[in-house]
Parts: sequence; C-alpha cells; structure tokens
Amino acid sequence: MADRNPEAVQRFVERFASELVDAGVPRMPARALVAIIGSDSGRMTSAELTETLQVSPAAISGAVRYLSQVHMIRREREPGSRRDVYVSDGDIWYESILNRNRLISRWQQSLREGVEALGPDTPAGIRLAETLAFFDFIHEELGDFLARWQERKAELRAARGD
Repeated sequence: MADRNPEAVQRFVERFASELVDAGVPRMPARALVAIIGSDSGRMTSAELTETLQVSPAAISGAVRYLSQVHMIRREREPGSRRDVYVSDGDIWYESILNRNRLISRWQQSLREGVEALGPDTPAGIRLAETLAFFDFIHEELGDFLARWQERKAELRAARGD
C-alpha cells in the first residue's frame, strides 16, 4: 500500500465534502461519504467513521441513515460479526443518476398534469410545457448516456486488467 499523508487525505475529505455540500448534500453525510469512498476498501464501520471524522456516534448514525436513503451507500453485515459496515463502490454515481432518472419520470407525470390543469396556451402552461420538454429530453438522452458509461467503464477496467 502506498504511503499517504494523513493531513492531505483529511484536506481532500473536507474539500470534496464541501463541494458536495455546495451541491445540496448535508455536511455530515457528505463528509462520511467522502471518507468511505476515499478508503481503499470502500468500506467503513460506524466506529471507523467516528474516529476518522472526529465526530459523535450520533452524527455518524444520522449521516449513514441519510446516505442509505439516497442510495449512496449500502449497509452490510461484517462476516462473523454483529457490526455493520457501510459500503460505497464505484457505481454509486451511476446508481444516483438512475435514481434521479426515476424521479424525473415522476416529475414528467406531474408536469403533464400541470400543463393540462393550467391550460397549454396560458403563460404558466407554456412555461410548464417547456420544462416538461426539457425533462423529456433528459429522460430520452440519459439511457444512451448511461449505456455509453457502461462501455467506457468496461474499457477502463480492461485497461487496468480488472
């Protein structure tokens, strides 16, 4: 294993977590996620997260609950133990986009109802119809985009010999 500068690692965790906070992720879940994805194994227990981030177990409990709910991590049982391990692998961003696509589908339905309720020729209806057209476009393009990512990921793994 390569030598690591603990201070540099901590700066990375805090800097990337701050970027996630700017994107709308709550601070403690952002810090916990970055700590997990920044670990070689992509796995950490609550105790390890508490120690790494120097926060209370309650703070970690809330963070991992949030991250589990938004499908950024999953909880697994450590073999031969009662301890839970929180896992994040390279597919979290892919899964996050898939989940967002499902949400967009629900938004599309609501927008269709809104256009009908407000009237397609009213200023509000026209605005909603354009928003709906944008989400329709995103939904259509996302399938191809995600398929291309799977191809690219396979190429990356083949190049590394995975």
